[in-house]
Amino acid sequence: MNERLRSALVQRGLSVEEMAEACVVDPKTASRWISGRIPHRRHRWTVANLLRVDETYLWPDADQRTSRFGAAQSEIVDTYPNRASVPRDVWISLLLGTMKQVDVLVFSGTFFAQTNPRIARMLQERAQAGVRVRLCFGDPEGEAVRVRGREEGIGDTLAAKIRASLTYYRSLVGHPGCEVRLHDTTLYNSIFRYDDHLLVNPHIWGQPASANPLFQLRRTADAEWFERYDESFEAVWNTARPWAPDSQEHHRSGQD
Repeated sequence: MNERLRSALVQRGLSVEEMAEACVVDPKTASRWISGRIPHRRHRWTVANLLRVDETYLWPDADQRTSRFGAAQSEIVDTYPNRASVPRDVWISLLLGTMKQVDVLVFSGTFFAQTNPRIARMLQERAQAGVRVRLCFGDPEGEAVRVRGREEGIGDTLAAKIRASLTYYRSLVGHPGCEVRLHDTTLYNSIFRYDDHLLVNPHIWGQPASANPLFQLRRTADAEWFERYDESFEAVWNTARPWAPDSQEHHRSGQD
C-alpha cells in the first residue's frame, strides 16, 4: 500500500478517479498505484504535479540511477518521438500547475495557441497569481527567420506564421507580470519551461519543429541538463528586443 499517495489524495480532496482522469488512464490502473505498483515515469510526474508534492516523496524507490548519457534518470521525465505526439493534457497541466515562471522560446510556436485558444487568458491568470511569464518569438524581420525558412523550404511562410502567432498575445503586452520579446538568434531547440519542468524540442535541419523529438526534464539537485538549457534561454532572452505590436504594424504598412 502506498500510504503517502493515498494520504496526499485525501489531503487534496481528490479521488482515484480524478487522478486517473488527469493521467488519462483507467481508474483500475490508478487503483493499483494506491496498492503499491509504481506507475510509468510520465504518470508519476503528472500525479506529483497534481498533488503538488515531490515525485520522490510518493515513490522513493523509483529508479534514480545515472544513465550512460550523463543525466540522472530522475531528471528525464519522458521522451516523445515528435512534438506533435505530446498529449494536450501535458501542456495544460504544466501551465495550470505553474506557480513561479513560464518561459517559452520558439520561432513561431503556432501550435501553442492553436491547440489552446484560451492560452493568452490562461497566461494572464497565471501572471495575476504571481507567475512571471516570458515569451520569446523569432523576429519575423530578422535574418535567423529568413535562414530557417529557406532551410525548411517554406521561404517567407515562417515569418508569416510568426506574425499570425503573435496576434494571440497582444493582450499580454503591458500586462503586469507578462513580457513578449523577439529574437534574431539561431535556435537549436525550442524551450518551454514551467517552474521546475522543462520541455526541449531539438531542431533537425530542414524539418519543422513539430516533426522533431521532444524530451521533458525536471529540475533536481544534479540537474545538469536542465540548468544548461535554462541558461541558453536566458542568453537568448537577454539579446531579444521587446515586442511593440503597434509600431511593428506601422512599420510593415509603411513598407507596403
